[in-house]
Amino acid sequence: MAGTSHGHTPAAWTGVTIAFIGFCVSGAFTVAAKPAGFWVGVAIIAIGGVVGGVMSMMGMGMPKRAPLKVAGESGRS
Repeated sequence: MAGTSHGHTPAAWTGVTIAFIGFCVSGAFTVAAKPAGFWVGVAIIAIGGVVGGVMSMMGMGMPKRAPLKVAGESGRS
């Protein structure tokens, strides 16, 4: 099971941590009724996704696996 789990990479941890901070900022400013702060929090959430994606492209995410062959498939066209 551990071999099939996902998200245990520096890219995932960093992206989720940044997004979590964005949710906290956005939530705090929602309660304080400050729309500008809310949108700053939303921007931080988006930045978390971008940072996680860039880190994954840099090789800090899950390694890409080769597609599995179907039984009986010879690979010839």
